[in-house]
Amino acid sequence: MGTIRFSSRDLSAAPPTSNPSSSIPTKTTSSSITETVNGSHEFKIGGYSLSKGMGVGKYIASDTFYIGGYAWAIYFYPDGKSPEDNSTNVSLFIALASEGTDVRALFELSLMDQSGKERHKVHSHFGRALESGPYTLKYRGSMWGYKRFYRRNLLETSDYLKDDTLLVRCRVGVVKSHTEGPKTYTISVPTSNIGQHFGKLLDSGKGTDVNFEVDGETFASHKIVLAARSPVFRAQLFGPMKDQNTQCIKVEDMEAPVFK
Repeated sequence: MGTIRFSSRDLSAAPPTSNPSSSIPTKTTSSSITETVNGSHEFKIGGYSLSKGMGVGKYIASDTFYIGGYAWAIYFYPDGKSPEDNSTNVSLFIALASEGTDVRALFELSLMDQSGKERHKVHSHFGRALESGPYTLKYRGSMWGYKRFYRRNLLETSDYLKDDTLLVRCRVGVVKSHTEGPKTYTISVPTSNIGQHFGKLLDSGKGTDVNFEVDGETFASHKIVLAARSPVFRAQLFGPMKDQNTQCIKVEDMEAPVFK
């Protein structure tokens, strides 16, 4: 039987020596991301023949629709937008319908082929983005489009006009930019209950591998737990000068209730 003599303060664990500040990263990164928020709107224009003659600069407007946080509207001019065209062309535009300054976007206006052949009349800014960049709308009411979108006499004999109705599709890609930095996650750590778990383990007697005799009373315990919590037990049980007989260790100068 081995013998050990110590006071109750020897059971205290040594304070941690790690430095929390050593885990703080010294290098950080961030990224700027520019992309488009895309959406589309279809505008059906019925009674086309009745809209002819309404006057140059007069338009038929779609309902407002929202893409990328802004309101938009399509404007169709049956007699053209400019007097110099002498009503030989129809005009088609997309306009910013909400408050905004320097709104950058890509646009596409299409006159849809209604014969099923899908030979649509398309004017797109998307394919030219690398050449000229997005178009900038300065304020509410700013427009992008074409005064001479299509010759009116060709339109009226084409497959774009069916049952006196035109179908216009508009696609908008609003340019948005944002910066992303390192993501920080916060985890709520619950109060540690490992002491309760060790207490239940001790009370159950499962896995005990060492006995202590204290003031005539025997206590069964776990070597590894004692070594983790007490430098005295660590030396006694696992140190180079450890007692050869660790099956039952006699503890002197301590009362049994204190040891427990």
